[in-house]
Amino acid sequence: MIVVLLGYMGSGKSTIGRLLSFKLGSKFQDLDDYIEDEQKCSVSDLFKSKGEIYFRKIEAVAVKELCSINSDLVLALGGGTPCYSNTMSYLISHPGVVTVMLKTSIANLTERLLFEKSKRPLISDLKNDEIPEFIAKHLFERSAFYNQAEISICTDTISQQEVVESVMAKLL
Repeated sequence: MIVVLLGYMGSGKSTIGRLLSFKLGSKFQDLDDYIEDEQKCSVSDLFKSKGEIYFRKIEAVAVKELCSINSDLVLALGGGTPCYSNTMSYLISHPGVVTVMLKTSIANLTERLLFEKSKRPLISDLKNDEIPEFIAKHLFERSAFYNQAEISICTDTISQQEVVESVMAKLL
């Protein structure tokens, strides 16, 4: 089984993915890390040098590669990954893939993202007070894709371990 974690940046996909993969005894892969290894360049530098459209194209190819060469994997997507190049449709229709959305409030996302703003190309140039509105706009635009996930877990009021346990309960 390939468990694909999706949700907005800062929702905990990588953190939960590592914990979940350990619990499942599966391999873990962060999509951004995979792309950085393949491209020999950071995601931030890819955005700056090649632009978002280029990044979204290689991101979609990377998802398909990972799903075709793995059968036992926990994959943490980037926040925008499901929204481009029919990636969400691909994931939903791919045999053995289970999609899990980590749903997090704007307030919690803002709090988390302020600490790592410089590492996030989509928000690195925003003023701190612009971030909540930016997140709200993105969540609205992306909700049609995120809401297609087979499993949805609200992460706001539960611990990381409880998120993992909730996902496990719904997988088994």
